[in-house]
Amino acid sequence: MSETSGTSGASIELEGLTKRYPGSPQPAVDNVTLEIKAGETVVLVGPPGCGKSTTLKMINRLVEPTGGRIRIDGEDVTESDPVELRRNVGYAIRSAGLFPHMTVAQNIALVPRMIGWGKGRIKERVAELLDLVGLDPGEFHGRYPRQLSGGQQQRVGVARALAADPPVLLMDEPFGAVDPITRDHLQDELIRLQRELHKTIVFVTHDFDEAVKLGDRIAVLRERSRIAQFDTPEAILTNPADDFVSGFVGAGGALKRLSLTRVRDVEVTDYPTVTVDDPLQEIRNKLRGSGTNEILLLDRRGRPYKWLRRGDLMRARGSLVRAGTPVSDTVTRDATLRDALGAVLTDQAGRVAVTGRRGEYTGVVDMETLMNSVHELLKADRPEAVEHQDELEEVRTARTHAEPEGLGGGERTA
Repeated sequence: MSETSGTSGASIELEGLTKRYPGSPQPAVDNVTLEIKAGETVVLVGPPGCGKSTTLKMINRLVEPTGGRIRIDGEDVTESDPVELRRNVGYAIRSAGLFPHMTVAQNIALVPRMIGWGKGRIKERVAELLDLVGLDPGEFHGRYPRQLSGGQQQRVGVARALAADPPVLLMDEPFGAVDPITRDHLQDELIRLQRELHKTIVFVTHDFDEAVKLGDRIAVLRERSRIAQFDTPEAILTNPADDFVSGFVGAGGALKRLSLTRVRDVEVTDYPTVTVDDPLQEIRNKLRGSGTNEILLLDRRGRPYKWLRRGDLMRARGSLVRAGTPVSDTVTRDATLRDALGAVLTDQAGRVAVTGRRGEYTGVVDMETLMNSVHELLKADRPEAVEHQDELEEVRTARTHAEPEGLGGGERTA
């Protein structure tokens, strides 16, 4: 898809930003200074109660700062009209926050209508945004939030936040209320959207893995939003600033770095496919001629539906209704290798289908490709250990070749 035209991101500068609540001996947020580049995704991550959401809400002044300055594209917005500010800053929250009495279209159109857009322009924008977040405008335009799944609600929430084409998008744990698989797919969708839109995104989460996956840079926050480290995900994973940051990184740094590589960066192979409308004998013939032991059945929209093995087709008697294994999970090209590895291990079949923005099949990534990537990361993590291991192997080989014939395994020459 070509890049969507519109307003790109704006720089954000927080200077000494502080929030004190009456009666509290300590500030909730204490003197935060942070510079965010235009078009960058910055993730605020920290333990519960550290003030990360308060910091986020001060950017659009849902929470009024007690002290400090906020500049967006160089303009000090600390004293400006907060309502006007919020109309120019997108905001997406946990559980979407959609108005239940409004349709999907009415929810998305809310801000454009408030700032005086015409009906024709609003209608076009709603359709454009629904398509952008992967929802069919004709199907979802007139639905109400109660008629949507949790993942669909979150997609509409993101569309609403982008409706007036703001340069800045604030996201406060937006995917925290959905199941893990839906959450992975929503994260992939956000990555794809950001690649097309180039907004400035400030994203709050308590999940460090989510921060690594989404962030161009991560701000690890201590209590009162004091910055422990502000750097790229790779720099934090490989060189945490102190024990506090190390606690967030946790064990398995090499595996976490799988979140820095996308499925689109590795080889995605093709796989023999058939559709639910193909005659059974034709499916059998295609599998027989494919050289593989299984074939991927696609539904009428070209989406992965079932894996069919030779035995499934032998037992099928004129119908595939009960034959095969339903596809339990898929990944997009914007998914991380860690997501793909999790899907492969869950499926226990050594591969996972890769899909496009509408869920259509585009290829397969297999266990061998993923394990090669893991191996390379482990080597990069332990170059000295691997080098030392190679040296030991050379010594063992040399000693084996130098041993006199007839000596037992426990005997050695001096």
